[in-house]
Amino acid sequence: MSNWRRASFCAAAVMLLGAVPAAAQSTSGSSGGPFGDKWQVGGFVYVSPSFEGSKSYDAIAFPFVAPAGLGNEGALQIKGADDVRLRLFQTGGFEFGPLAGYRFGRDGDDVSNVDVDDVDGGLVVGAFGTYRTGPLAFSVSYHHQATGDDTGGLLRLGVEHTSRVSPTFKLTTGIGANYATQEYMTAFFGVPGPGGYDPEAGFKDIYVGATATLDLSDRWSLHLIGRYAHLVGDAADSPIVETESQLYGGLALSYRFDWGR
Repeated sequence: MSNWRRASFCAAAVMLLGAVPAAAQSTSGSSGGPFGDKWQVGGFVYVSPSFEGSKSYDAIAFPFVAPAGLGNEGALQIKGADDVRLRLFQTGGFEFGPLAGYRFGRDGDDVSNVDVDDVDGGLVVGAFGTYRTGPLAFSVSYHHQATGDDTGGLLRLGVEHTSRVSPTFKLTTGIGANYATQEYMTAFFGVPGPGGYDPEAGFKDIYVGATATLDLSDRWSLHLIGRYAHLVGDAADSPIVETESQLYGGLALSYRFDWGR
């Protein structure tokens, strides 16, 4: 799938999440609805491997409109291309909400080690739950591809630590792991045919990451996202894998505004 279509899917995912509080706002009778008057508009650029296990990389870019705040202090949280979260419910230290995003597919011709089929990427939908205590946040989320090829789901477990380095700079670091279903492992790491490779469901990677937010002014903010993942288990043993080390990165620029003004 072209980068333009990938960007369209990502933009649609963020717009979809943003539409949830917008709809609530229109029916609540208040100017800002449950998310208040503060909203944001911006753009996001994301870079990831061409396919899991690849040494080459692809980039996509897309716009977004959503409730103000990217990160733990805002309703919208961008964790990655397949992990754009919207906090709808919060009670005590618990948070819950839907997520959406885009799952990168794979062009079979990009795989030089063995002959494999193309895998169509598509829109990802799911949900997450988080428990916060002080600067720590423990989360679990589920991500399932809803369009394109049926590539199953991922269960993501993670722990994050957030610190306010200065009044204008916030840093969040985290570690975690991804558990993949049989369908996911077969689609992205399996090799069909006699003498092929048939991976089982299980943990496919462990990762560390960081998100930095710098307030450039009262309205403008810059957000940097980086993650390193290391393939493990049956995923790492797949003959399609060129390298077990996978790097992901993103940059977002956002502008905050008051709804209706």
